[in-house]
Amino acid sequence: MTFKKHIPNLITLLNLLSGTIAVLFAANNELVMAAYFVFLGIVFDFFDGFVARILHVQGELGKQLDSLADMVTSGVVPGIVMYQLLFNAIHKQWMDNLSCEIGNWISFDEYHLHWIPFVGLLFTLAAGLRLAKFNIDERQTSSFIGLPTPASTLVVLSFPLVLMFNSNEVANNMIENVWFLIGITVLLSYLMNAEIPLFSLKFKDYSWKKNKIKFIFIAISAFLIVLLQFVAIPIVIAVYILISLVTKE
Repeated sequence: MTFKKHIPNLITLLNLLSGTIAVLFAANNELVMAAYFVFLGIVFDFFDGFVARILHVQGELGKQLDSLADMVTSGVVPGIVMYQLLFNAIHKQWMDNLSCEIGNWISFDEYHLHWIPFVGLLFTLAAGLRLAKFNIDERQTSSFIGLPTPASTLVVLSFPLVLMFNSNEVANNMIENVWFLIGITVLLSYLMNAEIPLFSLKFKDYSWKKNKIKFIFIAISAFLIVLLQFVAIPIVIAVYILISLVTKE
């Protein structure tokens, strides 16, 4: 019984480990590898709660540990990734002579950093606020108020994958645009803490009648991912929000 009680916590710690490894890759601008480890951490994040419910060992320790792990995997990492994306976008625009006068450059030793990339860290602050609110909000036991941090994180981490593996010129140009990245950062930060009711993908049973909306969403998501690959991820999150607003579940 004692070991069974700690199985979900061990899975949560694997989420934290995945997030910590992702931090190292993101800090070194290896964003694709960071994305892989974040996706792995999100998988662990899903299964820790699932296992806890199956084993009937939910507890306050698991709840707090889950939020701490999410803060790294779905808070710190996407903030660093957005910083790197903004820095890379500014550098590319500077190299292409498209935007040489965005602001004043600040010199740190032999490196030149601009203040704009730090806007990406707004995501980390918003994620921390959302996770803290989630722990004390009794309304979010079976659904969500505001966009969950893992969903917001999937949007950010899809960007380096789109740049690496998709040849969609429109999508690539958007992701390499400074103002688009700033807009997405602000939008996701707002959505995470907005009073918007969103349905949860947790299943109490698997009947069609009680889970119709969830099954439809999963089917649409699978179709979009097959069709558009990594470009589909932000679209899937947008569909998730739209379905929630329309059905109000």
